[in-house]
Amino acid sequence: MAASLLLWLASCTRSGPPAPASVSAASPAPQRSAHEVRLTGLVVAVHSVKVTVPMIQGQYSNMTLTSFIENGSRVKEGDVLATFDPTQQMDAAREATAKFEDLGHQVEQKIAENRTNVERRGVDMQQAQADLDKALLELKKGDTLAPILQKQAQARAEGARAHLESLKKSQGFREKSEVAALRILELQRDRQKINMERAQDNISKLELHAPIAGSVVHEMTVHAGSMGRAQVGDQMYRSYPLLSIFEPSVMQVRCSVNEPDIVALLSQGRAAVRLDAYPDIGFPARFVTVSPVASSGLGTPVKTFTAVFELDRPDSHVMPDMSASVAVELPAGRSK
Repeated sequence: MAASLLLWLASCTRSGPPAPASVSAASPAPQRSAHEVRLTGLVVAVHSVKVTVPMIQGQYSNMTLTSFIENGSRVKEGDVLATFDPTQQMDAAREATAKFEDLGHQVEQKIAENRTNVERRGVDMQQAQADLDKALLELKKGDTLAPILQKQAQARAEGARAHLESLKKSQGFREKSEVAALRILELQRDRQKINMERAQDNISKLELHAPIAGSVVHEMTVHAGSMGRAQVGDQMYRSYPLLSIFEPSVMQVRCSVNEPDIVALLSQGRAAVRLDAYPDIGFPARFVTVSPVASSGLGTPVKTFTAVFELDRPDSHVMPDMSASVAVELPAGRSK
C-alpha cells in the first residue's frame, strides 16, 4: 500500500506545470500601443465668403429685408440671396433725376442767354465805335464849322470815346460773371447727376447675388435686441453680417498646438477628426501646415502654434465653425 502511494506521488510530480522562469522565456514580448496627441479647433472652409448687409451711400441707417434665401440652400454664382426694400432709394432717384433734368435745361438756357449777351455787346461796341468815328469826322471839318458846332462835335467825340472805353472795360467783367454763373449751374447739375447715379447704384446693391457657388449658412446678428438669424421684415443695419457661402468640397480644421506637441505633427502620423456635435463619427484627415510664428499667453512660458488639418473627403455632417477634436497618432515606440 505504501509503495503504491509513493508511485502515485512521483507520477503527479512529473506531469505538473513548468516553472515560471520557463514560461517567461517562451512567451513573445507584448507590442507597445501607439500614442496619440489630442488637439481641439474649429472647422473652416477653404473656399468661403461672408455676405453682409449692403453698404449703401447716403443718410440711411437701416433697411427692410424683403426676401431671404433659406438656410442650407445650395446656390450657383449669381443667384439672388436677399433683397431689401428699395422704396426710399427709388424716391431719391426720381427726385435727383428731376433736379438733374431741370438744371440741365437751365444750363442750356444760360448758354443761349450768354450767346445773346455776347452778340448784343458786340453790336453796342460797333455802335459806340461808329459814334466815335462820326464825331471825329465831324471835328475834321475844322474852321468850316461855327465855334458852337465845333464845341458840340468835340463834346460828342469825347462822350463817344468814354462810352467806348466803358464798354470795353465792362465787357470783360460781364463775360467773367456770365461764365461764373454758368459754371455754378453746371456744378449743381453735375452734383444732381452724382446723386442720381448714387441712388441708382444703391438700388442695384439692395439685391444681393452669390459671389461663389456653394452652401448657404445664416449668420448670427442683432435681431430684435438679441442675437439671432435674420428674417424677412427685419430692419437690418448696414455692413451687418447676413450669411456665409462655403464650398464643402475642401474643409479644414484649425487647431492650437502647444510647443511640446509639435513632434506629433512632424511624425506625419494619421489624424482623425471628430466633431463635438457628432462624437460617434470619425473623419480621416491629414496635416497640411503649421504657422511659423508662435504666440504665448500672458504669464505663461508655453508657446502655441496654429496647425491646419484637411479632411480627406467631404461629408454632409461637416459645417464651418463647428468645434472639433483632432487625434494625431504617433508611431509605436515614439512618444511626445
